Amino acid sequence: GSEMCIRDSSRGIVVVADNTFATPYLQSPLLLGADVSLNSCTKYIGGHSDVVQGAICLNDKELYDHYYLIAKSTGANPGPFDSYLALRGLKTLKIRVDAASRNAIVIANFLRDHPKIRKVIFPGFKEHPGHEICKKQMRGYGAMISLYVNGGLEEAKRFLENVSIFTLAESLGGVESLIESPALMTHASVPAEKRKELNIEDDFIRISVGIEDIEDQ
Repeated sequence: GSEMCIRDSSRGIVVVADNTFATPYLQSPLLLGADVSLNSCTKYIGGHSDVVQGAICLNDKELYDHYYLIAKSTGANPGPFDSYLALRGLKTLKIRVDAASRNAIVIANFLRDHPKIRKVIFPGFKEHPGHEICKKQMRGYGAMISLYVNGGLEEAKRFLENVSIFTLAESLGGVESLIESPALMTHASVPAEKRKELNIEDDFIRISVGIEDIEDQ
């Protein structure tokens, strides 16, 4: 939270916030005291799963000059068309995030009450450990949901094989709803024991809720 940013900045620690899931629309890390705010423009800012890009936003001129020199020297800069796609997506960020967030609340509540779901992780729930912080410094709960199905890897596979509307894919933040198994996909290269330490169990599933009509979902 902002208190942590102030405390760490006073110690000379550079505070970096990855704002990709929250989006600049729902949270403003630099206004909360962070020195650097990171966004994967591939996700919500682009919003249409058709651009690969990232953005670093800074409050500090010295840090800005440092990163600018690196980007200029190494050529790690997006092309004109990639920039056009990101700027195009930025124009509809608000309406897309609003729609996805509304859908996420409905889906999270549906899943929480489902007998085949062991646990749902969503910051909009009061029992979520980050709920109060989220209420204090964000303008919404976002559209990312995590859940644990009853069973193990086979049950998780069966769950993924039987969804409709949702696309089985690793990304997030697009207009379409995506679903994935971290154990089989994004974190498949992480050793099983390390995944367990991170609470990425075999029955763990991640959902990026899109903007489809909620009656379809």
